[in-house]
Amino acid sequence: MYELTIKKPGELQKMARALSSKVRLDIINLLNTKNVNIHELAESLKIPVSTAASHIKVLEESGLILTELRPAVRGSMRVCTRNFDDIHIQLNDPKDHLTDFESVEIEMPIGQYVDYEAAPTCGMANHEGLLIPEDQPGYFYSPNRTNAQLIWTRKGYFEYKLPLVVPHDKMVESLELSLELCSEAPNFDPNWPSDITVWLNSVDIGTWTSPGDFGDRPGKLNPKSWADTVYTQYGTLKTWKVTREKTAIDAFYLSDVTIDDLHLKDHDFLSFKIGIKDDALHKGGINLFGKDFGDHPQDIKLKVNFS
Repeated sequence: MYELTIKKPGELQKMARALSSKVRLDIINLLNTKNVNIHELAESLKIPVSTAASHIKVLEESGLILTELRPAVRGSMRVCTRNFDDIHIQLNDPKDHLTDFESVEIEMPIGQYVDYEAAPTCGMANHEGLLIPEDQPGYFYSPNRTNAQLIWTRKGYFEYKLPLVVPHDKMVESLELSLELCSEAPNFDPNWPSDITVWLNSVDIGTWTSPGDFGDRPGKLNPKSWADTVYTQYGTLKTWKVTREKTAIDAFYLSDVTIDDLHLKDHDFLSFKIGIKDDALHKGGINLFGKDFGDHPQDIKLKVNFS
């Protein structure tokens, strides 16, 4: 998510300019389905290449898209990629939202799960390559899992226990959990929906549908040895937030589950389970990314806000 505030008028102006053109909106819409080079983009939108290039420059300056040079049959070509799924613009003064809340954050490596179910296609990897034999669920309790930077399964779940380091005289006001993830298809497939559910302390807080499994470009953190494969390359950074009123994902309503529903005072830890329900409509699997793989340099991050 791209966060903008009224305190940064220059960035707001660039964003407003970028979104003020129908052609540029068409470009963003096209990049929702695939990454393209400028010549392909011009051809799809039936505009001159020079016009496409000027629009791309405006979108780059706003931060909405990224371009990179890649080898072509003759020389190189510029390939365009959408940079964000969502934009959040805060028009009031951020200080209006200041509270007396304190917070604590921890990160949990993706390989530190305490329970799992996996089924082919499944596996785990890091910068050195595959850590266990592919499509062998029985290996998922291997000690090598602690070094995993990418884990995947076509069905099942991964469960973690994260410490709740909150003073006894304090009250938890909200929880935020974030990680990079996507669906799991054979090799990869950007049009491969998967209904991914999160449970906290065994409470189903809601389901998000991942649009696909992404491998059309290398992940920004991936080693060249992995970038040259046909495996999954990157995911989407998602944030779940449970408050006293509701649960949201990336600031959008997800369910009516509240902090009180999680019975946090009954536990010294938070159980976090993520996976695919047996009765899910889209059983598209799941990929989880660690801080050294994909696009985002973080593991599973928990932020606890208390007062």
